[in-house]
Amino acid sequence: MIALTSALAVTALTLVAAVLVRRRIVVVTVSGTSMTPALQPGERLLVRRCGITALQVGDIVVLEPPRVPVSREVRILAPLPRRTRWQVKRVAALPGDPIPAPAQEAAGTLRTVPDGTLIVLGDNTVSNDSRLTGPYPADRILGIALRKLAGEP
Repeated sequence: MIALTSALAVTALTLVAAVLVRRRIVVVTVSGTSMTPALQPGERLLVRRCGITALQVGDIVVLEPPRVPVSREVRILAPLPRRTRWQVKRVAALPGDPIPAPAQEAAGTLRTVPDGTLIVLGDNTVSNDSRLTGPYPADRILGIALRKLAGEP
């Protein structure tokens, strides 16, 4: 009876630990070529959930794309897909930093990154990032990439 109780306790603790880890750590699969050559499509990343205060320039971050106007003439916001499509980008600037040259046109009259936002860029110049949308809202951040996971991409 004691062995059964111990086994149940270990199982319960394992399940609780798994739930707690899942709240902090997620796995994201890279799709697209915006982060080549650093990351290839199909590679998996171990991501720690965090907010903007945990980030530094140069970090690889996973975040939702911002809702943006369909065009400069039409200010209707583009609908978000029903399922979250995460983006993987590199942090180029944080609140208070100067807007980097590649994102200046999209940032309009802004010269520094506003509070609550960040500038992200793909390593590949062909990338849907702050070059097109300007600063991303910090509330769209899922987390920071800790490392690639081993295995085939």
